[in-house]
Amino acid sequence: MLEHGGRLLRAAREYGIPPEDWLDLSTGISPLAWPVPPLPTSVWQRLPEDDDGLVEVACAYYGATHLLPVAGSQAAIQALPALRRPSRVGVIAPGYNEHAHAWRRAGHAVEALPAATLLAEVSRFDVIVLIHPNNPGGDRFERARLLACHEALAARGGWLIVDEAFMDATPEESLCRESSREGLIVLRSSGKFFGMAGARAGFVAAHPALLEALRERLGPWTLSGPTRYALKQALADHAWHTTARAWLHAASDGLSSLLSRHGMPPTAGCAFFHWWKSAQAESVHVALAQRGILTRLFTTPASLRFGLPADEAGLHRLGDALGSLEQGRASP
Repeated sequence: MLEHGGRLLRAAREYGIPPEDWLDLSTGISPLAWPVPPLPTSVWQRLPEDDDGLVEVACAYYGATHLLPVAGSQAAIQALPALRRPSRVGVIAPGYNEHAHAWRRAGHAVEALPAATLLAEVSRFDVIVLIHPNNPGGDRFERARLLACHEALAARGGWLIVDEAFMDATPEESLCRESSREGLIVLRSSGKFFGMAGARAGFVAAHPALLEALRERLGPWTLSGPTRYALKQALADHAWHTTARAWLHAASDGLSSLLSRHGMPPTAGCAFFHWWKSAQAESVHVALAQRGILTRLFTTPASLRFGLPADEAGLHRLGDALGSLEQGRASP
């Protein structure tokens, strides 16, 4: 299994710091979580039902015509490669490593390349996988460029897969409205924006025929009853969506400014995180962990991803830690 952020209990054991004393910035999950209300007893007692209204609410939220609920976009990432014969697959790099891992494991020929190379050499591939905005590299794409890529792939039976796990803060950039086109597959995650990663919920927007094939592959009850109930309420809470988007953009700007003030201007980022590429990434990661601050370390390339602190106290704590590191480097 590949490494992911959020391994707080492991860090607590490794550094001897109780879990409750950590500032966990290792994920891109929004710390401003949607307030899940008490759940009715019935959602625990009955099997989930597909006609509970969740899909209709989700289609309205994402602007998609057809959606399939899945157990987080990870479930779709693992299942989609099984729906194609051996293909030439180009996957954005650096990016979420599970994409390339899933396609390789299913026997496809995979190349992990920068987005600019993938978009310039579309004819080499049957499937191209992009992440928009990219995690952790922050790449963003013009709609026309993405649709031109899709058109070139679909003309010969290919797919363009766009992972929009971090798109909720900028919904106007989503391709969900175009996802009824054959060969265009958009993945959405509910865990990042709504702060509900533990619910393991997401959606696939695509042509109905592909969604039906994916449904058959995944089997029944992809989401639990409690998850479906809570997610339906969250997707319909328009006032909270507006508040959360404003908070994310402000918190992201604050984090970017803080990192820049301490000599670590972000290499890239989005509303949910900032990414700093540096040969010093590992030493800074360890030094912060020794102070109870967990970041996400990448080795290829050497870099750190900083998630958003939940409040001003967390932001000040990170600033104080980075300041102490600066003083240490300046000491003779």
